[in-house]
Amino acid sequence: MLFSFAVFILVAILLAKVFEKLKLPGLLGMIITGILLGEYSKDYFINSLHLNFLEPFFISDKILGISSDLRLWALIVILIRAGLGIDKDILKKIGKVALRMASIPCLVEGFTIMVVTHIFLGYSLPVSGCLGFIIAAVSPAVVVPAMLNLKEKNIGKEKEIPTLILAGASIDDIFAITLFSSFLSLALGKNVNIYTEILKIPVSIISGIVLGGVFGLLLVKFFKSYHIRDTRKVIIFLMISISFHEIETLNLFPMASLLGIMTMGFIILEKYPVLAKRLSLKFNKLWVFAEIVLFVLIGAAVNIKVIFDSSLIGIAIILIGLIGRMIGVRLALMGSNLNNKEKLFCGLAYIPKATVQAAMAGIPLMMGVPHGDILLAIGVLSIIISVPIGVIGITLGQKTLLK
Repeated sequence: MLFSFAVFILVAILLAKVFEKLKLPGLLGMIITGILLGEYSKDYFINSLHLNFLEPFFISDKILGISSDLRLWALIVILIRAGLGIDKDILKKIGKVALRMASIPCLVEGFTIMVVTHIFLGYSLPVSGCLGFIIAAVSPAVVVPAMLNLKEKNIGKEKEIPTLILAGASIDDIFAITLFSSFLSLALGKNVNIYTEILKIPVSIISGIVLGGVFGLLLVKFFKSYHIRDTRKVIIFLMISISFHEIETLNLFPMASLLGIMTMGFIILEKYPVLAKRLSLKFNKLWVFAEIVLFVLIGAAVNIKVIFDSSLIGIAIILIGLIGRMIGVRLALMGSNLNNKEKLFCGLAYIPKATVQAAMAGIPLMMGVPHGDILLAIGVLSIIISVPIGVIGITLGQKTLLK
């Protein structure tokens, strides 16, 4: 297991550097590392070609067994970094627009894909809705680090575009996951109270913010009262954040754990800015390792085989959905102070899909939803299509579309 870990870390660093030399984002190299060394490639080389001597060089089954937990850990690290960098005055400046960005693009893309899937493939609306909101979620794992990178370079600073996008991206998934759950229940023949489901969204947002705010204040008080090394403060902060996600999975009440984690960072920055800056430096260093783990394991979750099952119709559905998302971004930004170039950049930054799709695409098949294998194939395909488009768009767009 440790040798396997060493191999994929070293290969990911190498391929990331190769992509950077080609003027492409390094994370694409990390994702390709996961695809090349993941379980689906391993199955081909070991079981089909019988090249058993290569087995130690692929990602260990033990690592793949805890892949979702490792991806979650890395995602939490990047959300803490984001929270520690959001200033109250900036949040006031972008608040209303960020809420529109969190909802409108997701809803437009999700329902566009639902209608197109119903027309193209003839699936029922509940099944088509499942696919729509599997794909509709933007990936905080890809978008947030890219926006933090822009913040560090002061690109788009004047109108706080990076903060606008990362704030919206952290809430976007709440809409997608809630509506996916509703359509999944309908597809399985269960009765769903649509008003109750819609009510879950604001309740999730409010409970996440309140819980994050309370724990943020408790952490500030604790850290001011007791002298602890900053490294241990980082560990405490990280463990509480992981506990937030566990609270959400218990389904005791609707809660947006990712938003709560960012809120804790925001409160620490607001109440104890000196500590927030020190913690931010620590989490920046931790992210160097967490980034590799996250994107390699996202790549490892991509099943190349099932992509061929989705054919050209799957590609068409995804591309039409992305057009819907771009239109949704334009609608969300109506009345804002952004010019057309900046609005185009926001649309490009909102394209990547990864973590949510990797987690949800297989659920309909596992639950026995009709055409679940095709939903899985198109969900996986959405990662492969959207990540390069979005990441390259962000990389090129920051030079040509932003100040």
